[in-house]
Amino acid sequence: MSANERPDGQQPKATYESAFLKACRREPVPHTPVWFMRQAGRSLPEYLKVREGIAMLDSCMRPDLVAEITLQPVRRHNVDAAIYFSDIVVPLKAIGIDLDIKPGVGPVVEKPIRTRADLAQLRDLTPDDVSYVTEAIGLLTAELGSTPLIGFAGAPFTLASYLVEGGPSKNHEHTKALMYGDPQLWADLLDRLAEITSAFLKVQIEAGASAVQLFDSWVGALAPADYRRSVMPASTKVFESVASYGVPRIHFGVGTGELLGLMGEAGADVVGVDWRVPLDVAATRVGPGKALQGNLDPAVLFSSTEAVETKTREVLDAAAGLEGHVFNLGHGVLPTTDPDALTRLVEYVHTHSVR
Repeated sequence: MSANERPDGQQPKATYESAFLKACRREPVPHTPVWFMRQAGRSLPEYLKVREGIAMLDSCMRPDLVAEITLQPVRRHNVDAAIYFSDIVVPLKAIGIDLDIKPGVGPVVEKPIRTRADLAQLRDLTPDDVSYVTEAIGLLTAELGSTPLIGFAGAPFTLASYLVEGGPSKNHEHTKALMYGDPQLWADLLDRLAEITSAFLKVQIEAGASAVQLFDSWVGALAPADYRRSVMPASTKVFESVASYGVPRIHFGVGTGELLGLMGEAGADVVGVDWRVPLDVAATRVGPGKALQGNLDPAVLFSSTEAVETKTREVLDAAAGLEGHVFNLGHGVLPTTDPDALTRLVEYVHTHSVR
């Protein structure tokens, strides 16, 4: 079942008919829908207040806190979709991987995975491992009404890069060494991560998420041939695992201009585009049958209101001929972004894209 065929009865009709889900399904919309990657979090004073003294991973495991943080940008900005507040390493933590998110650094893994014996760390994920996700989404769908909730997960390559490197990496030396040097172990690692990611997304959809986004944050480090051979099979497996639910599937990576066509081919209904490639150019790379998401440079929000509006019009103009368009930034909201700039941006897009 494709995203275009999902029957209304599987979710509230008002949610199904929302501008966001219509755009994902490449149907006519009353206005261009808007949401922002990392809209919940660091840029909001209310987020900093509720997170005070609470570690990142702990905050991801408290349903009441997850629900509150997820709702904050919906209340403040009037965005067209909420995105579930979590972190891409949550499912890894849930199955017992010894890791932590260190402030100013990111996820750090105590025992990196670099041998076949290390694969034993990656057991299957069960719904009971992440019961707090089901509870949080229940709280959210009760509050969100007609506003869709986007579930999300890290893609197998990006999760693998953290596990193999032991933390964030600029050059991915250990990751690429494993990928090139032991392709069978690499394939087995990504396949295992695809199973874990699929299970994590299924929990979110079954709890009430109306769409899902697969973040492949680091995959822009690869050449197209390496992506097709060594990464795409695992990403495809994830997308196929949730296809029967009929929810839109979004795929996003940073620096992926050369990979856009392949990322769509992997199985996404919507391809996210960072700020480096204009949307009309991206459409020719992705090909027909897909909606696009993006792609204002998040740094533009630090400029004047007039400059933000000018750059926003450029994005909307480039998207004018698309089959479907969800307005977003070309990456996540930067931590020191003025929240009022985001609120003004949502209003501007809504006003200037009325059909």
